[in-house]
Amino acid sequence: MGLRSSPLAYTILPSSAGGLGLFQSKDPTYFVQLGIRNGKKTTTKNIARIGRHSELLGITDDPLSYAREQVAKYNEEAKNNNQVSLELKINFAEKLKADNATASSSRQLNIGYFFLQQLYHDLEISSFFNAATAGSKITFDPNLVNRFLTCARILHPDSKLGTYRHLADFYEQPRVDYMHIMRTMDIMEEHYDEYITHLFEKSRNIVRRDTSVCFYDCSNYYFETETEDDDYVDEVTGETARGLRKYGPSKEHRPNPIVEMGLFMDREGIPLSMCVTSGSDNEQTTAIPLEKKLTQMFRGKKFIYCADAGLGSLNIRNFNSMSGRAFIVTQSVKKLSGTLKEAVFNDYGYRLLSSDLPVTIQDMKAFDRFDQGNKELYNDRAYKILPADKAFDLGLYEEKILKNGKVKMVKSKATVKQKVIITFSRKMMEYQRRIRNRQVKRAEKMLATLDPDTYKKGPHDVTRFIKRTSSTKSGEEVTDLYELDRSVIEEEEKYDGYYAVATNLDDPAKTIIEISSNRYKIEDCFRVMKTNLSARPVYHQKPQRIVAHFMICYTALLVYRLLEAKLDRYGTHFTIENIIETLNNMEVANIEDMCYMSTYNNSQVCTALNAVFDLGLDKKYYQPKELNKKIKKISR
Repeated sequence: MGLRSSPLAYTILPSSAGGLGLFQSKDPTYFVQLGIRNGKKTTTKNIARIGRHSELLGITDDPLSYAREQVAKYNEEAKNNNQVSLELKINFAEKLKADNATASSSRQLNIGYFFLQQLYHDLEISSFFNAATAGSKITFDPNLVNRFLTCARILHPDSKLGTYRHLADFYEQPRVDYMHIMRTMDIMEEHYDEYITHLFEKSRNIVRRDTSVCFYDCSNYYFETETEDDDYVDEVTGETARGLRKYGPSKEHRPNPIVEMGLFMDREGIPLSMCVTSGSDNEQTTAIPLEKKLTQMFRGKKFIYCADAGLGSLNIRNFNSMSGRAFIVTQSVKKLSGTLKEAVFNDYGYRLLSSDLPVTIQDMKAFDRFDQGNKELYNDRAYKILPADKAFDLGLYEEKILKNGKVKMVKSKATVKQKVIITFSRKMMEYQRRIRNRQVKRAEKMLATLDPDTYKKGPHDVTRFIKRTSSTKSGEEVTDLYELDRSVIEEEEKYDGYYAVATNLDDPAKTIIEISSNRYKIEDCFRVMKTNLSARPVYHQKPQRIVAHFMICYTALLVYRLLEAKLDRYGTHFTIENIIETLNNMEVANIEDMCYMSTYNNSQVCTALNAVFDLGLDKKYYQPKELNKKIKKISR
């Protein structure tokens, strides 16, 4: 078998004629011996027979020197060719070695995480932990713990206990106690702001960060419990603080306590910062505090705040109208005042987004979309700009404190410099109608089997299309009748195809719309965290551990997005599923402690990863010291 490896070291083995000698022989046999070190373990193998001492006297007066010359030739050949020929003898009757373990384990080890480790190393997270633990007497390496928690979150997301049980699947097989994981999480939470800032600063050395636009969004994560946390008194400030796990409006409609996570990302979809707040908090209150921290990280550099309508409150718009800041937020057309709605639905002033040529909504609705000549028009949008400085016209609310101390939300009479860009898309209109038609059909089926005792109307599900009317005759019981509410269907259809954004920028409408359309990237970040990284359900109870859990998930998301960005810059793009599958399948098997053999095949993803990171993980065989050298280089 031809084995490609790094240069090997050969030595001389003097032996008795019967094999490996343990004593000096008067007529020893000289062998070329190969020594292989795997960690602290050394394995030797006889490679070639040089000859008996007596045999060599026929060609030289100094057999030992002659033998040394032969060994030198082997070493030189190995150095030049980086290969050696070995004879592998296999006994098909040989049994497995006895093991006291209850269950059998695989001897395959993952090396795909080397690519993730390269990025983790480039983020210089070890220097953060060195600073965070300076002066403390810890007996373990928190950076090592966090490194494997991050890699495991990407490759095999599980609970911390589940991750601990599978650490042996990695090539390094780190020796970590479960309590070390918990203590590492405590250290991270204690230095939360420093950690998040560190990741941003170091990420800029890996890829260029475009922070001209910062996208913000919130999502919530549920716990496998039915008990929410009690509020508590902050020992430092003396203020009453909310418990983290609280009941609130779950975006997954689950009957469990939740926490809220806010996330900022840059223009390319790479995370910038995050926050974790109580599940009962209004998500709109999270934006400004985190945005202030972001401004500090940017050292005052201005950026455009971009978010959906739910995170575009009056306070947020006002905040981003001061000190040269700017905002782009989606705007509900339904919440516009009557005057602005009238302007939306009349045809005056609309232009094509692509060419700025005049167009009417009627024209957009009437053309033959199946005509190939109308393909560009079908993919185009009509737009108009409406001045909208009055908060009242946009349906924005502000808090009003009543005499009894209660807070009431009332429509604001304030003004804020902004305009609304209205767009209409034929393609969007047809898409929305297809979705609604399917929902109406579901509502019709529901009517056939509707149980009045369990019926509950919701504002966003198909039950919104069902109306209930009650009728009675004199002296008789009330009878409830259920039927489709055509008025609701017709009202929704009025808004099909329309989309609006509010902004205080004077940039062209096309530029504003293009920026806003990239909000899908942050929604994708949450999808990745929830689906691929399995950030929920959360199993921790202590607030600091909950926060640390999301810090680990955030680190994993950042590492993955950086990997994705480097692949994109190389000119290749793959799905997260294909990338993670490749990394998971990149495993090696130990061959008699002599070498490691790849059990994975090459692929497009594997080829691209090796081209981008230059780790040389595209070989059939690896010498132990070769892999050890690679991981040592990227683990400091």
